[in-house]
Amino acid sequence: MNAPSVDYAAVAPMLIVFVAALLAVLVEAFAPRTARFVSQVVLASVGIAAALISVVYLGTQEKSVTTAGGAVVIDGPALFLQGTILVLGLMALLTMADEAPESGAFTAQASAVPGSVDEARAARAGLVQTEVYPLILFSMVGMLLFPASNDLLTMFIALEVLSLPLYLLCGLARRRRLLSQEASLKYFLLGAFSSAFFLFGSALLYGFAGSVRLSDIAAAISDGSTGTAASAVVGKDGLLLLGVGLLAVGLLFKVGAFPFQSWTPDVYQGAPTPVTGFMAACTKVAAFGALLRIAYVALPGVRWDWQPVIWVVAALTMLIGSIIAIVQADVKRMLAYSSIAHAGFILVGLLAMDRDGIGSVLFYLAAYGFTTVGAFALVTLVRTSTPEGGVGGEATHLSQWQGLAKRSPLLAFTFTLFLLAFAGIPLTSGFTGKFAVFSAAVDQAPWGPGLVLVGVAASAIAVFFYIRVIVLMYFNDSVGDAVTVTRPGALTIFAVGVGVVATIGLGVLPAAALQLANSSSVFLP
Repeated sequence: MNAPSVDYAAVAPMLIVFVAALLAVLVEAFAPRTARFVSQVVLASVGIAAALISVVYLGTQEKSVTTAGGAVVIDGPALFLQGTILVLGLMALLTMADEAPESGAFTAQASAVPGSVDEARAARAGLVQTEVYPLILFSMVGMLLFPASNDLLTMFIALEVLSLPLYLLCGLARRRRLLSQEASLKYFLLGAFSSAFFLFGSALLYGFAGSVRLSDIAAAISDGSTGTAASAVVGKDGLLLLGVGLLAVGLLFKVGAFPFQSWTPDVYQGAPTPVTGFMAACTKVAAFGALLRIAYVALPGVRWDWQPVIWVVAALTMLIGSIIAIVQADVKRMLAYSSIAHAGFILVGLLAMDRDGIGSVLFYLAAYGFTTVGAFALVTLVRTSTPEGGVGGEATHLSQWQGLAKRSPLLAFTFTLFLLAFAGIPLTSGFTGKFAVFSAAVDQAPWGPGLVLVGVAASAIAVFFYIRVIVLMYFNDSVGDAVTVTRPGALTIFAVGVGVVATIGLGVLPAAALQLANSSSVFLP
């Protein structure tokens, strides 16, 4: 057996984040308790920033690399997705760093009165759950590897590495412990089932092709040989189709598509809100990256078998996400169903099966991610008031957002901007993203035009529940002193500011980003 050669420069972004995660574990184990919080935030931020610089450098080289014995491929889509994950992950991390000391979202139980000044001081004194930061970094390692995996075994390992820390992170909300731990358990159990489906599908595809490498599976589909195994595949169509179906279950679960979306609202509501923003943005980017790679590299030869299924899944995902969101009374659950609907919109671009489709999906993922992290960061600022005059838990019920514009005009305006982007209103990134995926799909008869019509109808339905929140904030009477808007820290202001700039910039001047996405839309087979 020959040891595989590794191009360490090509995998440097993943290695940097992994080393930062290991160092964060050592900090958690040996650093003084009072120094952990600052050390963890600085270490995680520097590690992510260094990895982002490495991605930008690799992007300037304009070459694709297959390394680690063919298990990892660094090409245009992989670098674009890795850069997107790192930027969004850094934004979410900064929000968490501000959220922990101020509101106690990750604060251990102390003798201080919840929401009081003493609790905030206790948090700053070192009672913050600083294990959040190594968990975030380990999850990001899996997210960076997931869309860059060149075989199903590596992809499965990446799936588990990104998922296991998220299961823990979802259960760390201290103010809503029961709800948070319930969300964590649901996510773990359903995630374990989806991972098993992915693994079983990989085994069946190995039985069909004699290899787990994506290019070998594509070769086996096209000409009956893998290049590494001499066995014929005649009579194994059942293995192929069943394997593709099981593989799709695992990936569609991660993106929150119908009929595997039931976990999304419960987990989004129960998880700490900064974690929800991180999970909603970065996990979707990584999962769709892996789905794109499998569809375009491994399974283009059977597109006529899986495209009708994805057509139905995309249509139902858009409609169900948009319709059920109308009846939600919780802001986080409403955003969860919005996320489900957006997964359907992205699947429209996937069906295009050309470079325009890849580029439109890449752009949509970036645009949606910036808006999502910013929106959930704002949700953390709206909180209940305690009888002692302190700050309580998050006020996520829609009735508590009534008259919010009178209490905090800037927060209401910024949240309105994000909601309009989710709705796809012109001059926002959401409009440009939807226009891109619909344009890529409309020429792909017979799948495209009908699905675009469904997407337009779902978008029209979605406008209702976004506008409803805006009306509540601007045109309804305030709920009085029961709700307060906390002052955001500098890190949260920076993260939200980046989201605002991206939401407006990608809507008003999207040409550069679209060109970058289109130039990054070639997979290395």
